[in-house]
Amino acid sequence: MKNRAPYYHQIGKEVEVFEHAYKNKIPFLLKGPTGTGKSRFIEYMAHKLDKKLITISCHEETSSTDLVGRYIIKGAETIWSDGPLTNAIKEGAIIYLDEIAEARPDVIVAIHSLTDHRRELFIDKLGKTVKAHEDFMLVASFNPGYQKGFKELKPSTRQRFIATAFAYPEAKIEAAILVNETNVDKDIAKKLVNIATKIRNLTELGLAETVSTRLLVDAAKLIHSGLPKRLAVEVAIVEPLTDDLDVVEALKDLCNLMI
Repeated sequence: MKNRAPYYHQIGKEVEVFEHAYKNKIPFLLKGPTGTGKSRFIEYMAHKLDKKLITISCHEETSSTDLVGRYIIKGAETIWSDGPLTNAIKEGAIIYLDEIAEARPDVIVAIHSLTDHRRELFIDKLGKTVKAHEDFMLVASFNPGYQKGFKELKPSTRQRFIATAFAYPEAKIEAAILVNETNVDKDIAKKLVNIATKIRNLTELGLAETVSTRLLVDAAKLIHSGLPKRLAVEVAIVEPLTDDLDVVEALKDLCNLMI
C-alpha cells in the first residue's frame, strides 16, 4: 500500500512544471531561501510520481567520491561500493542534491554528463561509463540569497537545468501550513506568520537568513505541546536567527508585543 503523501501546499505551477521536466528528462533546479518548502516539494513529487527519492545534503566537504562511489576493504579483499548517485542512476530513482553550490567543484564536474543529452556517468576509478536508467532524474537546490563568490552556482551549470524559484508563501497560505503541520490554533498561526513577515521586512538588521516557514512550524509545535508562547517564539524563531545580543533583545521585544 502506498504511504500517505507528504503535505505540500502548491503555490503556483511548480507541480505541473516538475511533471513535464520528469517526462522530458530535464534536470530540475529549485532556487530560494532556506525553509521555503523546497525539500518538502521534492518529497511530495517523488511520492506523486511513485519514484524512489535519494537526498544528499551537500556541504563543503561533499566530493564526487561521496556521490559516485569508492573502493572499500571488506575482509581480505578490496571491493567497489557504488555511491548514492550511481545507485540512483542504475535504479531509476530521483536524486536530490540539496544546496549543491556548497559541494566541492568536482561534484559539478561529475554531474555534467548527466545533465545533457548523454545522461551518463563516467566512473574514472573503474574506467567505465554508466548510462542512466530511463526513470532517473537529477534535482538540485541552492540558495542564491547568501551564496557569494566560490559558493555561487556558475551560469554554465545553471543552464543545464530548468529552474523554479521558491519564496515564502503569502500569509494566509503560510498560516494554513502551520495549522496543518502542527494542529496549532488558527489565531496563534496567524500571529506567528505576522511575526515572520515583520522580521523578514527588517532588512536593516543584516540577518544572514530570515525567518523560514520551518522555524514557524517548530514554534507552533512547541506552543501546541504547551510551552508558553513567548518562550516558544524566543527559542524557535529569535535565537536561531542571530548571536548578536542586541539584535536578540530587539527581536524578543518585537515578538513579545505581537504574541
